[in-house]
Amino acid sequence: MRLNLRTNWLLCCVAALSACEPASGTKSATVAPVVAEQAAAQPATAAAQNSSGKAWWQDAVVYQIWPRSFADSNQDGHGDFAGIQSKLPYLQELGVDAIWLTPVFEAPSYHGYDFTEFYQVEQDYGTMAQFEAMLADAKSRNIRIILDLVINHISDRHDWFVRSAKGEAPYKDYFIWRDDLPADGWGPAWDSSKIDPKVVWHYHPERKQYYYAAFGASQPDLNLQHPDVIAEMKKMAKFWLDKGVAGFRLDAVRYAIENGPGQQADTSETIQYWQDFSSYVRSIAPDTLLVGEAWADLPVAAKYYGDGKALDAGFDFDFGYKVLALLQTDAAVKAEFGTMNNANSQNNQTAAQPLQANYAERVAAGVPMGYFSPFLTNHDQPRLGWQLNAHQGKAKLAAAMLFASPGTTYLYYGEEIGLTQASDAEHIQRRAPMLWDKSHQAGFTEAKQAWVQSAELFPPQQGTAWWAPFLSVQLSGDNTVADQQKKPKSLFNLYKMLIQLKKQRAELSVAGSYQATALAEGKLLQLVRELNGKKTVFLLNISDKSQKIPTELLQDSSLQTVWSDNDLTVAALDGWQLRIWQN
Repeated sequence: MRLNLRTNWLLCCVAALSACEPASGTKSATVAPVVAEQAAAQPATAAAQNSSGKAWWQDAVVYQIWPRSFADSNQDGHGDFAGIQSKLPYLQELGVDAIWLTPVFEAPSYHGYDFTEFYQVEQDYGTMAQFEAMLADAKSRNIRIILDLVINHISDRHDWFVRSAKGEAPYKDYFIWRDDLPADGWGPAWDSSKIDPKVVWHYHPERKQYYYAAFGASQPDLNLQHPDVIAEMKKMAKFWLDKGVAGFRLDAVRYAIENGPGQQADTSETIQYWQDFSSYVRSIAPDTLLVGEAWADLPVAAKYYGDGKALDAGFDFDFGYKVLALLQTDAAVKAEFGTMNNANSQNNQTAAQPLQANYAERVAAGVPMGYFSPFLTNHDQPRLGWQLNAHQGKAKLAAAMLFASPGTTYLYYGEEIGLTQASDAEHIQRRAPMLWDKSHQAGFTEAKQAWVQSAELFPPQQGTAWWAPFLSVQLSGDNTVADQQKKPKSLFNLYKMLIQLKKQRAELSVAGSYQATALAEGKLLQLVRELNGKKTVFLLNISDKSQKIPTELLQDSSLQTVWSDNDLTVAALDGWQLRIWQN
């Protein structure tokens, strides 16, 4: 185990939007449904499609794992490949189609977003043979593996950068160098309003020049217009595809090629780069998923579809904000490594409007409905459980909104049990170990300490022992996987059922229509998905008071209840409760 891990990382602090309040004086506020059939009918991309005409990831459920925190097999306090493999039966039971692993390549940091090697796995996670065994076992269970791929930048400890700093050929121009610090016009790539060239241009004393690094001095940007670098990135992708991985989550896609000053994100050259990269990947592995992290409003994120020639999918950050806006009060958007329009936080909307507006924006973006992938939170954001104050009822409503939304659904590990965090003072708390059971270290490891407790790895944390007291509190309740598996109405079992419904019900696919309606003066939110006469109805009480269930739902003999947080004989939902019907 390496003890010199650095603590700078790609973090994106995100708090939720302010709550959307129902319109006063109205019992029902319905936003006209937007029909998905036309948008869904567009081709997914040039990628191969299965016999049903869909790419494998269309309507899939992808489970994001932070490998260091999932399961430790060799008791060194770090999660690893063998640990993940040991939990594949759990993921199979949950029903996920694919796993997204955050970076698994050798890197000096704990987070791994600064590679020093492209063809070696992180030694804390195990050997290449163990990675391959995990991959093969997952494949045997019909679970695909997606790797986090960082192409924008690498570590300043990478051999390429060390040699480039010396001016050695052929690496001299593998990075972006200049003689002088720009006087003006440069700043954070994701915020053009902040001008400070020193944020992105860093002096190297050996070369006596400045190099560009959007994410900090230790992560220099690659020159993705250099033909050798372009070829090397393709070579790396082929290596891992040949291993059998099913796709890549592409980090920081907006910042590949900068044309500053003033043009550091979303340049035409960046779109062209991803079109070229995608064309190559499809030429060697047509069914590969390429999903991009374009942390921006939907019209910007849609650019990376590139007329069907660039990425297959992009994350819908806006969706998660809107869900939190309905469940949380007095919050504000903060996207330090992304660009989001704060207009999303309007608080004069009815309960239905935020989600319907998100859906309408997806349709209006001019890309296939399946391009945008909804999710609640990820490793760069405060955990959903923490933002909802560990309220299991609200977490269930968030899950219902997530699975009612069309597209490839992404879950962050632990979200299915409401995993929370001690605070947001340190970003590793968003990425802490999974809670499996009530044994030592919640079943994550038999080591005396989990990796989050290492003062050698994280010197600033000496004396701030947050993990042990946090764990003690969590283990005093029903917050582990083992606890929730035993309870029929637990958050875990709701997720399990929702995943099954997504697989079984065509109306929950991207082809189904979507309608959000506010009832009971905005205290109830009804979400309806329909296709070819089949219908699923979600009814959410987004208030803390009991609300009567509409008579038409109770009297519709064609509808059968598939989930209810309370007794079916009760014609009302208590605060923050859920009921689901299908015909």
